[in-house]
Amino acid sequence: MTTQKFILKFFPEIMVKGSSAKKQMVGQLYNNLIKLLEDINKEIQVRKFSDKIEVVTPIEVVAKVRQCLLNTPGIEQILEALQFDDINTLDEIKEKVFEIVGDELEGKTFVVRTKRSGKHEFNSSEIERTVGGYILARSKAKKVDLQNPEKTVRLELINNQLNIITDKHFALGGYPIGTQGDILSLMSGGFDSTVASYLTMKRGLKTHFIFFNLGGIAHEIGVKQVSFYLWNKFGASHRVKIISVPFDDVLTEIFRSTPETYMGVTLKRLMLMASEKIAREMDIDALVTGESIAQVSSQTLRNLALIDQATDMLVIRPLATMNKPEIIDIATKIGTRSFAENMPEYCGVISKNPITHGSYKRMAKEAQRFNYDVLDKAVEDAKSIYVDEVIDDVTNNAPIEVIEKLENSEYVVIDIRGEKETIETSCESLNIPFHQLKTEFKKLPQDKEYLLYCDKGVMSQLHAQYLRDAESRENVRVYRP
Repeated sequence: MTTQKFILKFFPEIMVKGSSAKKQMVGQLYNNLIKLLEDINKEIQVRKFSDKIEVVTPIEVVAKVRQCLLNTPGIEQILEALQFDDINTLDEIKEKVFEIVGDELEGKTFVVRTKRSGKHEFNSSEIERTVGGYILARSKAKKVDLQNPEKTVRLELINNQLNIITDKHFALGGYPIGTQGDILSLMSGGFDSTVASYLTMKRGLKTHFIFFNLGGIAHEIGVKQVSFYLWNKFGASHRVKIISVPFDDVLTEIFRSTPETYMGVTLKRLMLMASEKIAREMDIDALVTGESIAQVSSQTLRNLALIDQATDMLVIRPLATMNKPEIIDIATKIGTRSFAENMPEYCGVISKNPITHGSYKRMAKEAQRFNYDVLDKAVEDAKSIYVDEVIDDVTNNAPIEVIEKLENSEYVVIDIRGEKETIETSCESLNIPFHQLKTEFKKLPQDKEYLLYCDKGVMSQLHAQYLRDAESRENVRVYRP
């Protein structure tokens, strides 16, 4: 029987920990992988060793398993191997290796490297010489080069099990989620907050999300969507929450009580204060924001200091010294760029001549003018759900009609997934990736009824709601067969 094996090497910082901490982290990674992989296929086997973890998987789910492993914090490097059982002789070894790698060596110099454990009638050097000679005689390889080969054929023989290493990947690194505690991320859905949340997840922090709604269901759906995306891709080994705080009345009170120059800083202070209250209720010790020094007026060093005065809780800012191109590069890599670029925004506080170097005394004076009963009420009215419930939540709360059966042939189905193939339906179907929808939808005939389609039904809800709210398009619904 042929199976695919993944050999997982740990993040180096795990390996230099003391034995107790190392054992705990390896154990947590093992448990995380059990949880993640059993959802892919019940037959996947996970084996824990002191210096590695092995994942043995049926061939048909290799691609899914590989992607899962690449996105799991705690794994530094992934070696892919084909595993063959009941291999007992040198002849069986050389024939199997040639079958797998012979064609890849055409025109290349190569060397065979072997690790062996167990009892055999031959040693590692004999395996290397036998396999190398057999491949050279029967393939179109250039020659064996022991010093600087273009290709290294890596073998492992463990008793009668042969592993042929076929590929190597560098993975996410970081610590396993669940080893570094919980954190609450202030999430706006833009570039900065999504990248900051990814970085805390990568560092092993169980990252919950909090969103301050300044008006508009489309923005809230968008934030829930990107939060679900981040959790599902990098942190699905643990359940986390997303909290939505209604901030409309808080905004109104800011306009009533605060001079324009201090509105931006005041809003950020109030968000931290609300986040601290909710974090303490959740027994969370720290907050994370996507703020970067001097990126905007409220993020100068002085203003960040003024903002931090509003809370006693630890505030982590992983993007503090990054510039915008660096942040966008990470967003592109992790897949949140398209979300950020198309996130509906409701900027309720646009300060005229915002202060860039606020005064501690003036801030203290202005803070006394605010009616904090309004903030307490906003926290009291906050709604919390688990991120894995986002799909049902969006479906139940968004006022966009969902069509399950295409009984009306006049519908036009728009596939917004961004894939090359378009869903086949009995109606006319178009392919418009979600990140192009805002501009391309305007070009379509507006006398037709359009149905947006995506895999989960969340993205289609988001963009249908956005087209309704921001573009005043009433001819948009969601198709979920």
